[in-house]
Amino acid sequence: MKVAVGSSNPVKVAAARAVFSRLDPDAELVERPVPSGVPEQPWGSEQTRTGAVNRARAALGEDADFGVGFEGGVDDTELGVMTCAWCAVVDRDGECGVGGGVHAMLPPLVQEALRSGGELGPAMDHLTGEHNTKQGAGAVGILTDGLVDRQAAYEMILALALARFIRPDLYDGSAPE
Repeated sequence: MKVAVGSSNPVKVAAARAVFSRLDPDAELVERPVPSGVPEQPWGSEQTRTGAVNRARAALGEDADFGVGFEGGVDDTELGVMTCAWCAVVDRDGECGVGGGVHAMLPPLVQEALRSGGELGPAMDHLTGEHNTKQGAGAVGILTDGLVDRQAAYEMILALALARFIRPDLYDGSAPE
């Protein structure tokens, strides 16, 4: 099985490698950095999910069995700005599975930066004094002090996106009623 990940971000690639190696220990994984087709800082689940689907479709190419796209964004909710993340998986037949989640309330300084046009990664870098946190623990890892990191969160949403491929019988209408 050949899997193309629509990113070169080491966290996203490692998440895909961890999940697909459980499905097929011989899975070949390739990085294909592709555009998301959405703003650098996606706002809302719809825009973030669209970015994930666009990345998965663009990464698939002609030689992969699956294309995988991850996209992280933010949601402005009645409680404040929260993180969100979506994953999409596309196969050669054009079937698409999606999974999402990773909602965490952001600190007030980060919310202010985002509302002023900033991006989550640099805002978290500024908050922590670290560099390039989005290619490491990410906002969720920082906010939970390592209890959950970005890779673990992305592994979960990838597994959810794969549901239609893991259990096609439940998606093709052949499951007993």
